Amino acid sequence: MADVEAGAVLWEPPADVWQTSRLGRFLSRVSASRGIELTDYDAAWEWSVQDLDGFWAAVVDEFGVTFDEPAAVVLADAVMPGARWFPGATLNYARHLLRQDGDAPAIIARSQTRDDVTVSWDDLRDQVARAAAGLQRLGVRRGDRVAAYAPNIPETLIAFLACASIGAVWSSCAPEFGVKSVVDRIRQIEPTVLVTVDGYRYGTKDVDRARELAEIRAALPTLTATVLVPYLDVDGAPDRIPDVVTWEELTAEPAELDFTAVPFDHPLYVLYSSGTTGLPKAIVHGHGVILVEHLKVLGLHHDLGPDDRFTWFTTTGWMMWNYLVSGLAVGSTLVLFDGDPGYPDLMTLWRLAADLEVTVFGVGAPFLLTCRREGLVPRDEVDLSRIRQVGSTGAPLPPEGFGWVYEGVGDDLQVVSASGGTDVCTAFVASSPLHPVKAGEISCRCLGAKVEAFDPHGDPVIGERGELVITAPMPSMPVGFWNDPDGSAYRAAYFEDFPGVWRHGDWLEITPEGACIITGRSDATLNRGGVRMGTSEFYSVVESVSGVTDSLVVHHEDPAGGAGELVLFVVLDDGQELEDDLRGALARAIRTELSPRHVPDEVHAIPAVPRTISGKKMEVPVKRLLDGEPPDQVLNRGAMANPDSLDALLELAAPPPTG
Repeated sequence: MADVEAGAVLWEPPADVWQTSRLGRFLSRVSASRGIELTDYDAAWEWSVQDLDGFWAAVVDEFGVTFDEPAAVVLADAVMPGARWFPGATLNYARHLLRQDGDAPAIIARSQTRDDVTVSWDDLRDQVARAAAGLQRLGVRRGDRVAAYAPNIPETLIAFLACASIGAVWSSCAPEFGVKSVVDRIRQIEPTVLVTVDGYRYGTKDVDRARELAEIRAALPTLTATVLVPYLDVDGAPDRIPDVVTWEELTAEPAELDFTAVPFDHPLYVLYSSGTTGLPKAIVHGHGVILVEHLKVLGLHHDLGPDDRFTWFTTTGWMMWNYLVSGLAVGSTLVLFDGDPGYPDLMTLWRLAADLEVTVFGVGAPFLLTCRREGLVPRDEVDLSRIRQVGSTGAPLPPEGFGWVYEGVGDDLQVVSASGGTDVCTAFVASSPLHPVKAGEISCRCLGAKVEAFDPHGDPVIGERGELVITAPMPSMPVGFWNDPDGSAYRAAYFEDFPGVWRHGDWLEITPEGACIITGRSDATLNRGGVRMGTSEFYSVVESVSGVTDSLVVHHEDPAGGAGELVLFVVLDDGQELEDDLRGALARAIRTELSPRHVPDEVHAIPAVPRTISGKKMEVPVKRLLDGEPPDQVLNRGAMANPDSLDALLELAAPPPTG
């Protein structure tokens, strides 16, 4: 497929976008009611970050947020950390996701473990009410924690909404997580109830989780009950797994749908950092703060509404699951998928989109790049004409990834490349209906997110790379970390480098036009002789070389200030060898397209690049491992998608034999 130049315009909004998009209509109403000129996105963004009270009050009005008790002010104190949003207000997140009724589908779920499942809005409301009553019979009360070891299926979502409706706190891990990874996470929050499946099917492989479940339960002394969803072995699971309440028993009794009013910042769920380099941070997000943020980003930036079918390929262990679930708050139908996206081939998710008439289709950037590398042209095989947006996150999407979507998927859709994180459970930078799509660029800074790029002195820069920082509060900044009563761990995570300013840990360039380019993690920077480079642009060049499937780069700095040592690991196509011709091609590509200083000192072929469960390359842990740190302090195999990939790297890191 043809390469696309960075910055090339690939899609333009329709001429009537201000009338046809919710964002355009919202800004027009705000302009008229407040007497301010919001005639373009730049003006709207400036208003949204300068007048935080006015902007977030307008979001609350636009989406009809229902307060049981209203707040006197929007933002009590704009200091970071410590900003308090809508103090004194009470509400319930689940109420806003269940406002719709009727027999139209709220959820359509496809799984490789069982047949498709459709849940109407009326069914969803009924099932949530029944599950909430069942949890209360098990003794769950406001503030108690409910954990899940379950996949992306309707029962998991229903259990979460039931939990939220009674003011209990939710936390989930995907069932592909190993025992240590699960226990390291949810033991921190001392759950009283565990919702789990017995196993699942991944492609053609049946994965029984009975043994892992027994170990997890034994390691959680606070558990008083386990709710079992028989999933892999529907008939036999209750007999094989003792002392459980089945899902059928939990939801057996009809109940009235009710919602416990809780403070705006009352804990809704606990998410976790990747945990690849130590005990995962338990990040607490609240009812109201997540609600208003997700209404903004989904309703205004994605332009999602009741006519949409919304999917994002994710597991329950990644924040994109929480992001996806909030699509119910704007009335969209959720399309869930559980299984191997590569089975029987890479067309699986594209068939899902075609069969279930998906309009907003989200995946990780590595999936799109894999489709491109395999020469896939999904539009030639299935009808993807209903897709109006392809979302990409999890890693920067290079220009060639953008180009492939327009060649392989459709030429009249919007590519929404976004970047944010578990820390805020949203995107800082993304797109909007008002923006054109330019290859390799994230279209804008999100409304209400005062994103800037800082140079090493803490000064904002435009048109050059800097640290991604947030210089004004956002509602979905964490309520706090679990078991961090004085906030010291929270402050250390984000506020030590620039006092009063959130440092996120990414390299960001803000273009003069207001677009954003993420070039990798700032703690994995390649700084050779003063030439600093993000890893994403390095990978874009390396992985365009014929014969290379995947790559990972590590820079060992020289304490004396020299160039240090740059080590490149490559995964090769089947049958390809790392011979002189390929080494030469890599060196030429890097020298020509990046810089001569970034030609690697060593190149090694490895079977696979280590990745987290959410698909991110584990650059920093691998660097620490190769720097000689003990593996058990650097890496947690249970938090990895492919733990066997470490074996080759451990061999390289091992000291040479003596004697």
